[in-house]
Parts: sequence; structure tokens; C-alpha cells
Amino acid sequence: MQETKYQILIVEDEESLRETLKLNLELEGYSVTAVEDGKKAIKTFKEEYFDCILLDVMLPEFDGIFVCEAIRLQNDKVPILFLSAKNSGEDKVLGLKKGGDDYITKPFNLEELLLRIEKLIIRNNSSGQIANELSNFKFGNCEINFQELTCVDINQNHRSLTKKETQFLKLLIDNKNNVVSREQILKMVWGYNVFPTTRTIDNFITTFRKYFEEEPKDPKYFISVRGVGYKFMYSK
Repeated sequence: MQETKYQILIVEDEESLRETLKLNLELEGYSVTAVEDGKKAIKTFKEEYFDCILLDVMLPEFDGIFVCEAIRLQNDKVPILFLSAKNSGEDKVLGLKKGGDDYITKPFNLEELLLRIEKLIIRNNSSGQIANELSNFKFGNCEINFQELTCVDINQNHRSLTKKETQFLKLLIDNKNNVVSREQILKMVWGYNVFPTTRTIDNFITTFRKYFEEEPKDPKYFISVRGVGYKFMYSK
């Protein structure tokens, strides 16, 4: 692990633990960025590249589960290792279901943590080709490439997607056949500081229907749920 300087993001609100982890990881040859709350974690992740994320569950601003979901909208490959004082089986299952790759409870053995980080990075690097294959989603005659921000529409035209369009589509598709509320869409796609009007969401849905529906006025995939939000309907 010494030849390449891998980038690690630590998200931990306890200052002494955060600084201890940062120091020990830097001694192992990693380049480390450390932040103390969920809001800064999301902002930092959007601005920098990381090879692995150490993520506390109980955080100020946004908890670790929310942060993990927000990261997964943008990147489904970067390894996320949860650090938590919560040690029940239910807590671990929730962390892994929401997008975590590993879960270690406090207090933990430093050598074990370092080994888990190394294994996650190696595994992620070795599975890069597989991850790329999974970045496409096909439905009907349409296809979305989340990595390249492109799609093939209902008329087989190749189109470029904006980052927001791609994030919005991924949120709906990740939750296929389930309603995603307007509030969740605004928080997860547009961020945590300034929300646009809900009319913005309606405009995006109108665009998606134009791209992917045979009959945009009688949609098959992008369904409105009055007073709640939207859902992506899909069956193989």
C-alpha cells in the first residue's frame, strides 16, 4: 500500500478519535482528510476524490446513514466503512443495507481497522471492471449510463445528462417501485443548504417522460403520487 498514496476521508465528531485516526493513517502512508459532521462530509466528498471513507454513524447535522445514502447517489464504488458505538445486529444490517461495505464497532483494535481499510481498497481496485459494468441500467428500449452521464432515449437517440438529472434518475431507480418523497428528492439531489422549488422537480420529471416514455401524458415508468412524490415503476 505504500507505493500509491491513497486518499482517505474520516468523518468523526469526537475530536480525539478523529485526530488519532488521522495521525495513524498518515503514518501508514495514506493522505487523510478529516471532518467532524455530516454536512461537511457531503461537501468534501463532492469536491475531492477518495479511495475509502471512514464514517461515524452518530454525527451532527446529518447522521452517517444519510451521508452514506448521499454519497451512493454520486458514487456506488468508493468503499465506506462505518465506525459506530452501536453494536446491535440491526444497526449493522441497516448500515450495510444503506450502502456501507463494512462496519466496525467502537472501541476497536487499530491494527484490525487498518487491515480492513487495506482490504477494502484492494477489493475495490480489483473489481473496477465489474463496477463499470454495473453502472448501466436498462429498461424497455432505454438505457442510462450513470458513470458517463448519458442515456439512450425511447427513440434510440443518444443524449447527454446533467449531473442533477443523473442523480435524480439514480435515486428513483435505486428505490424502484417505491415512492420517493419530494422532501427526500430535494435533500438527496439538490443538497443540504438551499432547496429549489418543488416545481423544479416537476420539470425534471417532464423531461424524463419526454426522454423515456412512449406516451409522456400516460407514463409507464415515471409515476406521480399526488401530494407525496414520485416513483419509478419497473418489472423485469
